[in-house]
Amino acid sequence: MAQPFRFASPTDQVVCAFCSRHVGGDKAEKRDADHVAMWAERYGEAVEEHRLFVAEATAERLADDAVIAQLRARVGELTRSIADSFEGSDLGGAHSLVETEVIRRAERKTELAQRLNDRIMAALWRVERLHRDADAGGNSCTCGRPTATCAEWRAVEPQRRTLRDWEARNVALLKGGNRHALPEEHPEAREAGASLR
Repeated sequence: MAQPFRFASPTDQVVCAFCSRHVGGDKAEKRDADHVAMWAERYGEAVEEHRLFVAEATAERLADDAVIAQLRARVGELTRSIADSFEGSDLGGAHSLVETEVIRRAERKTELAQRLNDRIMAALWRVERLHRDADAGGNSCTCGRPTATCAEWRAVEPQRRTLRDWEARNVALLKGGNRHALPEEHPEAREAGASLR
């Protein structure tokens, strides 16, 4: 917890209300126990915040995956419907205009869905950086917990292959000088950014 302090002079010594109970040589054990409890509470709060972030990101990804699947199915339906309606019709130039507009709209929806997917994958990449195998045996997570008890590690695990494929595809785009979706803190993106300076 942050403590505000007011100093009366540059050499003034101020002790917060929480720490004033620990002033004196005989109170060292109490001070250490209070500090451990305070740090444990802060750690617990940080773990809970992180758990909520992972749960929210996972829920958003699942919801977005469902929307993307619905949009793709709808685009397929519309494309088939329009193709069936116009096949064999004699509309002259209007046929190609309608066909071009349908294709343009479908491409735009696909592009928007891909960008949404890229944002979700970038968020998942960030979570995976905090919760991945810390050893060759895959028994401990980089957060310090065993992988068997790390909820975040288990949440990311089924998507690691997909995440690696997405990352490799975007690294190739970056290296080719194309638009990519890698987060700015990604090592390849940082390296590319540094080389531009």
